Amino acid sequence: SELPVLVDFYATWCGPCQMMAGILTQVNDHLKGQTKIDKIDTDKYPQIAAQHRIGALPTLVLFKGGQPVDRIEGVVPTDQLVTRLRGKLG
Repeated sequence: SELPVLVDFYATWCGPCQMMAGILTQVNDHLKGQTKIDKIDTDKYPQIAAQHRIGALPTLVLFKGGQPVDRIEGVVPTDQLVTRLRGKLG
């Protein structure tokens, strides 16, 4: 992708992951055109989760140029996440 990609590694049974879904919608509104947000269900794609050493859910990984540049585990409030991502996107 030309844009940096924020990947949300989640599972449907994970309560904190469901909280992050709403937060990521707000983050997407703040960062439109600066990043893409994709979701990977670790139950459906365990090999991708293993490849990226996902041990906790939710885990967000920011990729730039196909390489991971930041990793965030757990629920992060919208404002903190936007601030952190802006620091990595610039």
